[in-house]
Amino acid sequence: MQATATAPDKGASAAMTAQNGREPLMLRKRIGSTMFTVNVHFSNISTETLEDKLLRLIEREVDKNA
Repeated sequence: MQATATAPDKGASAAMTAQNGREPLMLRKRIGSTMFTVNVHFSNISTETLEDKLLRLIEREVDKNA
């Protein structure tokens, strides 16, 4: 599977757009005849690292399935 990352409307690269905080990163994936679009954004004031967040989500899922 391969997702395509695009910046909305302005034609700038998605990576540059996401880094400068002007617009969210937009990912599009076609599955069959359906096009899925996901907008991604990052908080500038978050105190939780990506590692912390992933560990928290994994622990929550393990607890839920135990």
